[in-house]
Amino acid sequence: MKKILTALFVSCLAFATTAQTFQGEIIYKNTFKTKNPQVSNEQWESMLGSKQEYFIKGGDYKVVANGTYFQWQMYINKDNKSYSKMSNSPSVFWIDAAVNTDSVLKVEVKKAAAVILGYTCDEITMTCKSGVQKYYYNAKQSVDVTLYTKHKYGNWYYYLSKAKALPLKSIIETDQCTIESVATEVKPMILSSTMFTLPAGTKLEKSPY
Repeated sequence: MKKILTALFVSCLAFATTAQTFQGEIIYKNTFKTKNPQVSNEQWESMLGSKQEYFIKGGDYKVVANGTYFQWQMYINKDNKSYSKMSNSPSVFWIDAAVNTDSVLKVEVKKAAAVILGYTCDEITMTCKSGVQKYYYNAKQSVDVTLYTKHKYGNWYYYLSKAKALPLKSIIETDQCTIESVATEVKPMILSSTMFTLPAGTKLEKSPY
């Protein structure tokens, strides 16, 4: 189960005016639809978190969740690595974001497909080797795509190269469950760069997944 949880999270996983890239926080509500008969929807929610706080500043981002298993994830641009902290280990696991074991097979875009928090969102559906990934986005939460050209993992650069904005809603299908994340708050703000640094004394291990 620990291997399934770690692999699932790593594979899924990560904001002001149209003229500027977004800096600040987006809060998401997560819901889960299980495909594993041994794990209920409620168990996925408890382990991975029903609430997710996403912080971004330039090319760095951090995700903090209220799960009992997954605690946080951080992407540090200068390293091009993603770091994840799970409750069952004192170590922080890292992956090389340049490596992507998935691939996108087909892409479809639908304009003005939904309204989320008052933002009219386009929809992009990416049919991938791993399953279907669907995102809803608005240009007000724009991203400097050039900062993420090396972030291939999880098809993240591929998505950003098409949308050029953070999602306000995502539906990610995996072989274990389908995860739906919907923004409940969008909070533009100035963030300190220290938020995107690893805690002093962090023990690092390369993720085995």
